Order: sequence, then structure tokens, then C-alpha cells
Amino acid sequence: MSTRMTQAKADDFGSTVYHPVEGSGAVSIEVKDFNLWYGESQALWGNTLNIYKGLCTALIGPSGCGKSTLLRSMNRMNDLVDGVKTTGQMLLDGEPIFGKQVDVIALRKRMGMVFQKPNPFPMSIFENVIYPLRVDGVTNGKLLRETAEAALKGAALWEEVKDRIDQSALGLSGGQQQRLCIARAIAGNPEVLLMDEPCSALDPIATSKIEELIDELKGKYTIVIVTHNMQQAARVSDNTAFMYLGRLIEYGDTKAMFEKPKVKRTEDYLTGRFG
Repeated sequence: MSTRMTQAKADDFGSTVYHPVEGSGAVSIEVKDFNLWYGESQALWGNTLNIYKGLCTALIGPSGCGKSTLLRSMNRMNDLVDGVKTTGQMLLDGEPIFGKQVDVIALRKRMGMVFQKPNPFPMSIFENVIYPLRVDGVTNGKLLRETAEAALKGAALWEEVKDRIDQSALGLSGGQQQRLCIARAIAGNPEVLLMDEPCSALDPIATSKIEELIDELKGKYTIVIVTHNMQQAARVSDNTAFMYLGRLIEYGDTKAMFEKPKVKRTEDYLTGRFG
């Protein structure tokens, strides 16, 4: 990924938004002048950025800055909230994410979601992993077993659970449960993995395992992660987007941004002057 930047536009704070130059990689998700309201309250303001295929993009910023709202817009999770209205565009592989013609269920199958707290279902480890296939009506036992093993291996959990795959998932540790949720997300063979602060409820050892897993999954999937932990963003992401009060302030190569941010507001946040 090139670290060169190009000036895009001035935001409402008088800062400048920077984006990776065009052509630096294939685009998976394209966000164009995207705005979102919860009722009368506007939460996102004119955000524009490209999420690149096979890379991990981190969304950072202080609490309430809109990073989770932007993430959840990518697979239409915000549709579940009353009074939500959007303008602008989001595209997945060039196809609209929003619009009356969009099959939201099909869209969400293309985007696996991992939440802040592990949310295993009260069923066996095996049934948790193959749940997306059950929903699709798959009944082939051999296919289900192969998918479960492959997904658990992909989530670096197989060796830990292979001898108790028919036991309740609720008996796993918190870190194991979160990796199980990642296995469930990738069992449906999505294109994108959306992660909303996946390590915030985990201890440092479990967090380290999740970060190692993210590094292994890059390339196979496009990953977008919301994190309040700037060190985590620096460790796992290729690109970082800094948001403040619902606006994208700076976006670009993670290493370049952390070493030499282009916008003073970004520098202030990264150095702990606010947040």
C-alpha cells in the first residue's frame, strides 16, 4: 500500500481530510458523501472513503464519534433502529448497499459481523459454527462437518475444541467464545468481516490471540475493525480512519498516520491531548 496521500477536501472544522491515492488497490466498500440521522439527530456527516480488498481498516476516534454507526451502516444493521435516515452512497463491489431493491439478508451474508461482546448461541460448538448453513437449508452432514472444521481452523480454535465439539459453546472462555463467533462469521464464506470492538471485553492474552487471528485472516477477507485502542489499530490495520463528531478527519496508511499525521486534530488525538 502506497503511503502517498492526496488532499481531498476541507471539513467543517477547518482541517483537511486525506485519502490514499486512487489506484492503490482494489476497492471493496466505497463510501460517498454518506450522512446518517437517528430521528432529528445527525450522527454522520458527509463521510467519503474507500475500503480496500484484503486489507484491515481500523476506524478510531473518541466515544460517540460515529465509528460504530459507520461500521453498522455497511451491512445495514442500523436499519433495525427506528427513525434512521441516510443520504449519500455506499457500494459493495460497485453494487449499492442502500436502496429498495437490495436484498438485505443476502447483503449480510456477504459481510460477517463480530460484536463487542461474544454472543455464542446456547447450543453446541458445532451447531454454533454451522448456523449460517442451517439458515440456508444445508443438510449434507459431510459438508457441515467439513465446514465446521475449516471455520474453526480458520479461527485458530480447532485444536482447542475438536474433542468437545458437541458440547455447549457457553462452556468456552471469553476469548474462545469470541473466536467461535469469528468462526461462525467465516463459515458463511463472506467477503468482508466487520468487527465492532471485538477485544474490548477480553483480557490481554485473549486480545493477543484475536489480533494474531486478524493478521492471519487479512488477505482472505476484507476486514473493518472499530477499536478504541489506538495501539491495537497500529498493530493490526493497514489503513486507519480517524473520526470525530461524526466526520472523517483523516484517512490513510496506518504507519504513516501514526508516525506523522497530516491533520492537527488527528495528532492531538493520537498524542492523548483529547479523547
